[in-house]
Order: sequence, then C-alpha cells, then structure tokens
Amino acid sequence: MKKPVVGIQLYTLRDFIQTAPDFDATLARLEGWGVTDVQISAIGDIPADVQRDVLRKHGMRVCVTHKSLDRMRGDLQGLIEEHKTINCDALGLGSAPGEFRGSAEKVREFINITNEIGRELKKHGMTFNYHNHDFEFQPLDNGQTMMDLLLTETDPETFFFIPDVMWISYAGADPVEVLNKMKGRVKVIHFKDYVRDENGERRFVDLGEGLTPLEDCYKAACELEMPYIMYEQDNDWDDGDAFLSTERSWAYLCSLDGGKA
Repeated sequence: MKKPVVGIQLYTLRDFIQTAPDFDATLARLEGWGVTDVQISAIGDIPADVQRDVLRKHGMRVCVTHKSLDRMRGDLQGLIEEHKTINCDALGLGSAPGEFRGSAEKVREFINITNEIGRELKKHGMTFNYHNHDFEFQPLDNGQTMMDLLLTETDPETFFFIPDVMWISYAGADPVEVLNKMKGRVKVIHFKDYVRDENGERRFVDLGEGLTPLEDCYKAACELEMPYIMYEQDNDWDDGDAFLSTERSWAYLCSLDGGKA
C-alpha cells in the first residue's frame, strides 16, 4: 500500500495565477507551506517556458492540467509541446461540454472524440484524463448514466479519470465504490468538501468540514495506489479568502495518515 502525494489544484487560486509575477508569488507562498506538487488549471496567458521556469524556481511538479476540449480538438500538437515543456504527461478535461450530455448518443459521440485524443496522446507518452461533476451520475435516455458509459466504452489504455470525490458524493453515489471501479485508470484524485444549508443548497467548505467521506476516500486511494490527491475548492472560501481556505485544507491533507506523503 502506497500513500498518494498530496498537492494543490491551482484552479482554487485561479485569480492569482493570471500573470507571470502573480504565478511566481503564488507558488512561492505554496512552497513556504511545503507544497511540491500542483495541478495547473485556469492559468493566464503565460508561455509554457515561463511556467516551466517559475515551477523550477519553486521546486514544483505538475501532475495534470485542465484544458478545453476545443483546444484539444484544434491544437492538440501545441498542447503536447506545452506539456512536454512543463514536464507534465497528463492532459485533463474539466467537464464534458453541454452538447455531449443528456443522451447515450451524445455521450458516445464524446467518447469517440476523446478516445481519438487519447490515442494520439499515447503516442507521445501522455494520457487523456476526465474530471467528473455530478451530472455524469444522472440517468440517460437508455437508463444508464454517463459514468457507466465512460467506464465501459472508453479505452482503458488511453482514457483516464480525475475522480472528484465531492461531486460523486453529492450525486448520491459512493466515492469509494467509484474509485474501485476506476482502478488502474487514475493518476489524480480531487478532494473537495461540501455541506447543505437549511434549504438543501450546496455550499463548498474547507476539507474535513463537510459531508464528503474524505478519510474513507484517502484509505481507498492508498489501497488502490492512486498516485496523487489534489485539493480543490471552486468558491465559498473562508472570509472570501482563497488562500486561507487553501492553507487550512492543505493542513488537513497533510494530517491524513499522519503526515504528508
């Protein structure tokens, strides 16, 4: 059993990575907390070589990214070169666009497109990685869910998952059960937490303060030898301060199983 490496999904701090100086300052702050691994998502228009230099300066590794499907379809070779520059072998998609949801036919069109992207990435030693929300667990017109089809009709050699355990829990599924179904197809897990208010509305919270069974998910990640766990919080930060929530959630991650991997 191997402990996963823990890190920060920079989407949480997206407002602070839009320019090279801000990216530098943000990584410096994370370095001070002992962070060594990040996911890049929603970064500003910063050239890949500049990103690489800032990452090296602060001793940071990039485990995966999030890029748009339009970019993957229109400039995959450019993305491959950018990922090689920052030494990242995992290209991630944050969500299926709306045009590929709601019916089995639409989902299968999405699968055909992403399988092709995954096959091309494999030629370059890279993988395609899909990040879920809750809609993938809702029934389609054929009675299956989008996640059912993604698990059974994508190529396990080229299509990987970024399971977000909070969205799985929020959808009413068992995150540990889903992680087991994804065995061998996960490099990075997203840890996120939430509560429901008196009206049943969802609100994101810092890790360990909500309803997501994070300790169970951590144990499963260890048993399944899934390499990375990244903290992510879309919004609803403590006092509106994304750094404050990130620091508190980082401390929680590091406390799992007695300390940082």
